[in-house]
Amino acid sequence: MGIININIDKYHLCLNRGEYDMETRNFINRRSNRKTPPRGLLFIYILTSIFFMETMLRLSTTGKFFSIGTVLSLIFAMSISIFLYIISSIFKDNINYIIFSIILFFLGIIFASQLVYYKIFKTFYTAYSAGNAGQIVQFWSEALDGVKGNIFLILLLFIPFVLFLFKGKEIVYSSQLKISHIVIGLAASTLIHFMGLGIIGINKDGENSPYNLYHNIHYPNFSVSNLGLLTYMRLDTKRQIVGWSSIFTGDSPNMGEDIPSYQDNDESEEEMEYNIMDIDFDELIDSESNEEIIEMHEYFKNVKPSEKNDYTGIYEDYNLIILTAEGFSHLAVDKDITPTLYKMIHEGYYFKNFYTPIWGVSTSDGEYVANTGLIPKSGVWSFKESSKIDMPLAMGNQLNQLGYSTRAYHNHTYDYYDRDLSHPNMGYDYKGLGNGLEVKETWPESDIEMMEKTIPEYIDDQPFHTYYMTVSGHMKYSFEGNYIANKNRDLVKDLPYSNHAQAYLATQIELDRALEYLLEKLEKAGIADKTLIALSADHYPYGLEVEKMEELAGKDIEENFELYRNAFILYTEGMEPETIEEPASSLDIIPTISNLLAIEYDSRLLMGRDLLSDTEALIIFSNRSFITPRGKYNSETKTYTPNENYELDEDAEDDEEYRKKISNIINAKFFYSAKILDRDYYSKVLDK
Repeated sequence: MGIININIDKYHLCLNRGEYDMETRNFINRRSNRKTPPRGLLFIYILTSIFFMETMLRLSTTGKFFSIGTVLSLIFAMSISIFLYIISSIFKDNINYIIFSIILFFLGIIFASQLVYYKIFKTFYTAYSAGNAGQIVQFWSEALDGVKGNIFLILLLFIPFVLFLFKGKEIVYSSQLKISHIVIGLAASTLIHFMGLGIIGINKDGENSPYNLYHNIHYPNFSVSNLGLLTYMRLDTKRQIVGWSSIFTGDSPNMGEDIPSYQDNDESEEEMEYNIMDIDFDELIDSESNEEIIEMHEYFKNVKPSEKNDYTGIYEDYNLIILTAEGFSHLAVDKDITPTLYKMIHEGYYFKNFYTPIWGVSTSDGEYVANTGLIPKSGVWSFKESSKIDMPLAMGNQLNQLGYSTRAYHNHTYDYYDRDLSHPNMGYDYKGLGNGLEVKETWPESDIEMMEKTIPEYIDDQPFHTYYMTVSGHMKYSFEGNYIANKNRDLVKDLPYSNHAQAYLATQIELDRALEYLLEKLEKAGIADKTLIALSADHYPYGLEVEKMEELAGKDIEENFELYRNAFILYTEGMEPETIEEPASSLDIIPTISNLLAIEYDSRLLMGRDLLSDTEALIIFSNRSFITPRGKYNSETKTYTPNENYELDEDAEDDEEYRKKISNIINAKFFYSAKILDRDYYSKVLDK
């Protein structure tokens, strides 16, 4: 009887303190006829919560559930759940309750933010981007729309947290774990983790296999789908800390049968001229001690260069204007709505099968590809990173050496994506909003006004090369919250499209009129026929839902290839129009322009090709799908589709051999593009 009284007194004392020990809890449970919760209930709740969030994210982004990714995300969730269980079970119950509440809330924030980011940018953010989140905050309006548009999914992701707030104190039942329990738990977590790695190692085939994603390459979308978000973010964070770079996974970096015979041409044959520079790779190899650099020398030495051709130098000494147009698409080109764009496309070189693949950092990576001819390194802002190395093949640096005045402009915040670092490094006198370009601060800003402010600075300073990064075509594509769309609203209000499709066209009208103004000024100055203009998009208008794009296209749009179809303008007044049927992409812009202007460059050191040369076309997508004249390969479905109209040589390899060969070439291009950035490679082979 005395023991009961002691326990009752202790019970009241613990109620006042808000805490009680195991003996007292058991007494309370017996008094209230409640069963003691199982010791592992918290672990089960943690595991269920993480797997639920992983599944919801996968279904609402990639749309896949029954896949190897489901199994692997569950296994890795078990491993991390044990670890979180230990963290949430080593203190007294009230503290454990608070700790795990914080953990669940933090997980909800991570999954919800990745969901919203994906819905806006069609990819998942990296640790590198998270570290630069201050810049992303500028687009708070788009982020807010992303939250509003996905509020139901976001609320679902917070269900584990909300339920725990109400029921957590019943779940957080644990004696404070003993050291032996912690050791056993950590061992179990490690064992399960290695079990996951074992499953990953069973099937290493495929460019985007779980094995390659875990060990060799960095591709957020497939990593989340095949490994789970938490595993992807753990790997990404680790890679950022250690400065990791992708690992080459091909059979040979020298591209096998594609190694050219140009190095040992028969003397009886007509001597061919190639777009190469005076680089003695053999001497570089002999004088180099670093094995990685030697491997790079070997690779680039054996890449087949492009031949000079009938187009070489036909625009030599011309002024050059290059534009990367925000969100531009061929779907906005219309004879009546955007007549200047229509004229420039159809009265210049018309590329019927041009593509603008999207990369991990959307605008910045798209701009990087169009200006460098290199594939961006996944996981970082490649353009920003390029500011730390020599970029002698960038058009600004190339033409600067030839006596051109070189300027670059952007009509939004000058240091966004750190353009104030990357663009001067490319050889430009750079101005943006807040750094010498005085345009009206709206969202987005006007391309027309940018032309009005900047053309007087260079039009009389010939020869000139000017680079523009526009912003008028930026999402969101609605008449509320988009200054440019609202400005041109009356021009699209009678078009037979939805509100969002109309708003998109309204933003492209601003670009069209900016180009109209540019052409007028060039004509007035008498140099329209001595100025070459090149325009491409940074990415397709992903701010438009696919069904809205289908409105403009008047047909269904296939999403692995067709979604990225676009237009490339290469135009000067009075040129002979020409249609190019071969597949092309934004990787090809710099080598093409370099050849047209007879600029000395080395085609082996770029990942694109001269579009007007005989070099075989190759379009590379960020997921390592590809298009060539012979066929296309969808890396998501692992399906190769041959082009029925392509005539094969008698000795041509079969489709699977061909697919593997092209995939091997692509893997090498990804790998060595990143190594150029990592190793400051141009400084080692080219004079500054």
